[in-house]
Amino acid sequence: MPAYHVQRIEKKWQAYWERNKTFRTPDVAPGKPKLYVLDMFPYPSGAGLHVGHPEGYTATDIVCRYKRMRGFNVLHPMGWDAFGLPAEQYAIKTGTHPRITTQNNIDNFRRQIKSLGFSYDWDREIDTTDPHYYKWTQWIFLQLFDTWYDPDFAWTDPDGRPRKGKGRPIAELPIPAGTANPDAYRDSKRLAYRAEVPVNWCPELGTVLANEEVIDGKSERGNHPVVRMPLKQWMLRITAYADRLAEEIEFVDWPRAIKEMQRNWIGRSEGAEVDFFVGQDVSQWREGRRASGWPESPGNDAIRVFTTRPDTLFGATYMVLAPEHPLVDRLTTPDRREAVESYRRATSGKSDLDRTDLAKTKSGVFIGASAVNPVTGRSIPIWIADYVLMGYGTGAIMAVPGHDIRDFEFAQKFALPILRVVARSADLAGAALETAEAEYGVAVNSHGGVDGVSIDGLPTDQAKASITTWLEQHGLGHKTVNYKLRDWLFSRQRYWGEPFPILLGEGETLKAVPEAELPVLLPELADFRPSGKPEPPLGKATDWIQYSSTYQRETNTMPQWAGSCWYFLRYLDPTNDKRPWNPELEKYWMPVDLYVGGAEHAVLHLLYSRFWHKLLFDRGHVSTPEPFQRLVNQGMILGETEYTGYQNEADRWVSVAKVKETENGHADLEGQPVKPVKLEPEQVVKKGEGFVLADDPEIRIDARAHKMSKARGNVINPDVVVDEYGADSLRLYEMFMGPLEAVKPWNMKGVEGVFRFLSRAWRMIVDADAEALGLDPKVQDVPLTPDQAKLVARTVAAVSDDLDAMRFNTAISRLMEFTNAFTGQDVRPKSAMETFTLLLAPMAPHIAEELWELLGHTDTLAYHPWPTFDPALLKDDEVEVPVQVNGKVRGRVVVPADAGRDAIEAAARADEKVAALLEGKAIKKVIVVPGKLVNFVVAGPS
Repeated sequence: MPAYHVQRIEKKWQAYWERNKTFRTPDVAPGKPKLYVLDMFPYPSGAGLHVGHPEGYTATDIVCRYKRMRGFNVLHPMGWDAFGLPAEQYAIKTGTHPRITTQNNIDNFRRQIKSLGFSYDWDREIDTTDPHYYKWTQWIFLQLFDTWYDPDFAWTDPDGRPRKGKGRPIAELPIPAGTANPDAYRDSKRLAYRAEVPVNWCPELGTVLANEEVIDGKSERGNHPVVRMPLKQWMLRITAYADRLAEEIEFVDWPRAIKEMQRNWIGRSEGAEVDFFVGQDVSQWREGRRASGWPESPGNDAIRVFTTRPDTLFGATYMVLAPEHPLVDRLTTPDRREAVESYRRATSGKSDLDRTDLAKTKSGVFIGASAVNPVTGRSIPIWIADYVLMGYGTGAIMAVPGHDIRDFEFAQKFALPILRVVARSADLAGAALETAEAEYGVAVNSHGGVDGVSIDGLPTDQAKASITTWLEQHGLGHKTVNYKLRDWLFSRQRYWGEPFPILLGEGETLKAVPEAELPVLLPELADFRPSGKPEPPLGKATDWIQYSSTYQRETNTMPQWAGSCWYFLRYLDPTNDKRPWNPELEKYWMPVDLYVGGAEHAVLHLLYSRFWHKLLFDRGHVSTPEPFQRLVNQGMILGETEYTGYQNEADRWVSVAKVKETENGHADLEGQPVKPVKLEPEQVVKKGEGFVLADDPEIRIDARAHKMSKARGNVINPDVVVDEYGADSLRLYEMFMGPLEAVKPWNMKGVEGVFRFLSRAWRMIVDADAEALGLDPKVQDVPLTPDQAKLVARTVAAVSDDLDAMRFNTAISRLMEFTNAFTGQDVRPKSAMETFTLLLAPMAPHIAEELWELLGHTDTLAYHPWPTFDPALLKDDEVEVPVQVNGKVRGRVVVPADAGRDAIEAAARADEKVAALLEGKAIKKVIVVPGKLVNFVVAGPS
């Protein structure tokens, strides 16, 4: 019985916590500081958890348990991001309704998470597929539908910083005088709007896919063909918030790399929009533009481009349209139509990433038409090419091959003119271009244009400003800001998602479902299979669709991102059916103080959440402009390291440094074939930075750890680890592997090592030889010796510092050192064992609760005050000081910690070895740094 029996102990305390609702969080706790700690909630797949999932959950649980003991009111919730394509695909495959499979998956995930002893407040559990939850997802969508963005609105943020641009109610949108259809004008300005846009359509999956979900023209899930096609979709105007998203990220405590990734994704760039005329009467068109100014749309008479380098306009020798550009059909000449259509079909299956790959060979087709360069007045040919995307800028570019590498390669391939219009100095105007030169310099060969316009000799920045001013004066261009960020395509042609709370009327009229009618429930469908056409499965629910004689329901559903954009707010008030959250609770808890999750969510989820939160802030529904104050990314846990050696045909080992991959497998450097041989861990040993054969240290082998995946067969189920070693061992091992942010390979021997530590800690306190549970006889209620008091104080200080800094691996090391020190002592003061148990509790809570009970306590230690210490005990009574002679250490002396310079020098002179070295030498100088060193500078050799 006294043995460390993990299954008995862990089940006992998990039942205790659940029965007593130990971790139920009060809505408010006057007099206590609040701490909101959040995990990125999981998608409950049928595969269940693998050991990589609990890493972040363990880290946050340690923080939460530690902070509760430090007197904080801690909110630590858990829920499920449960809508989405995987559940629907599984349902289609098996014929089981996705609601059933989703609930089964949630039940399994909940069971696994509870088995690890995480201190979640399960009374706050949420599920994005619950109508009581998605009612408010639909409500937030209606806030987006009811909002327009005023870029000129000035306001002050909660920290007193002046800001500009804010979302405002659509009722406050100024309608220009003479607007024929005010409703259509309002619809065109809403943050949620419908538009026909080119999308990635996957017939097999029956839905559109984001660019990130398409690889080599096929779906990431299932490897099915994807085509580009125009569809009427719901869009969210996230681009309106682009500047605020880029600027206000500086106000939060996030990793610098994540901030940079978001800024790059937003991709703000300053430049100019320029129109290239495609009609016949160029002079008349130009005169009209001078009179009317810059139009909001170029119409059918011009191609609008965005450029960050308007100073290179004189070097634009051709134009390129994206294959999907709406002007392609109108401008393509009859003799080029077949070639154009063939090219468009070929590019429709490529993802944006494939199309913009700089390394790929450039391709394109001339459409037979031309446009007029507005500054030179010359006609230039129009092409289509897949390296131009409809989703960036205007879907058209002015090609300047002299100063853009993509344009240069394209022009070389199709024998198009290449002109130099920028040089490091004016005397290089005639220098040949061997490749594109994109650097700044001065404008050259940029004269003789329309109305004599010239920017020759101007430095790049001045040339940009000069030509932009000229373009604006003539109504041919306009200074503007562009973003790589595109409006968020928010529709999915799938069944398992939130229905839109929107009604569609005749003539594209849109109407919000009244708030009193929310939620718009997902109708029950026996057949939710996709048709293979861009027709959502909800189109089969004919009775549900017909809302009234004049309005029908929208049949697209929202993407999985919708529910995860705001879930952190619902945790605050999860059972409120009158509003999404209580404003007073939102003010108390927000923002999230610590958010932990994988770096793979750096852009999409985090950017989308910030966008929704800013909209809610602008409309007065939340009190903070940012949702997550501090972000920490845990590193990936890889599968166990795989060791591979190589043997030649004579079965002799070949060092991995002498092996190369070939088309037929592997060969040595002389081209002779070698075969890979999988090795067991005991057959290898570490040497330097690599591994070698244990039997032959001269043979280096290949050691690699891979991402856990079912395909590689290296997934570790936490149930297996818990059954054998216990949840506390799993928790401790995941934190002991290395820094939280690092990538780490799994090793079951490491779990076994941590289990042995917990067993030693158990035996340090519990009598292992008794028949019944009880304290070891060496655990006695006696005062600490001075050395023991010092060790306890230093351990408390070090573990506290480590947990504050989330250095969990070093905190565990401190506890191992403590255990080693006390295990060998004949008397172990009970107070020291209690302190150790409290320090262990955040990281290994089950064993800590059991030890706490054995030490005579009747209440849980979850809220027991964290141990304190006397700072005076952290100071050493004596210190060892190195003694140098001419900068070389020649001895060491032990002196009182508070010894002065004279005492330290005297001790150093009295050291026999040092004294012998100084004898007969002329001491030129003595340097004494108290507590650090003594250095005698002497004449002659030392």
